[in-house]
Amino acid sequence: MLLRRARGISGQLARQLHPDLKPGAYGLMLRIALEGDARAADLAAYLGIGKPTISRQLATLERLALIERSRDPEDARAHVVTLTAAGTAQVEQVRAARRTHVHQMLSSWSDDDVELLARLLDQLNRTLAQEPVEDTTRGG
Repeated sequence: MLLRRARGISGQLARQLHPDLKPGAYGLMLRIALEGDARAADLAAYLGIGKPTISRQLATLERLALIERSRDPEDARAHVVTLTAAGTAQVEQVRAARRTHVHQMLSSWSDDDVELLARLLDQLNRTLAQEPVEDTTRGG
């Protein structure tokens, strides 16, 4: 149920950025915001999606002027993507709304319960970070 709700929230967040965006777009933009310049192949590997999927998502984000592509200074054959000023503003706006929503949802919880949840989510994230992400977009 948690994963199902997380997917639903991702879809809502993507639509807050732009109605044409797929659910994964918010996570993609958030990753670029956190990491700065990123190569498409690195983003695909991190998110566990195929290169064609990442290419389509990046093309949509570029068309909406939320990202821009430039030559990778370390590899002239590759490109790096960066959030535009509009993309950065959109991500920050959605992050602020998301934080407000979470604070409202947890307002009836005790401080101890909120701290316990934070510790356990941090532990879960560290555990998940150790697991390889599989590309589920290809058959087989």
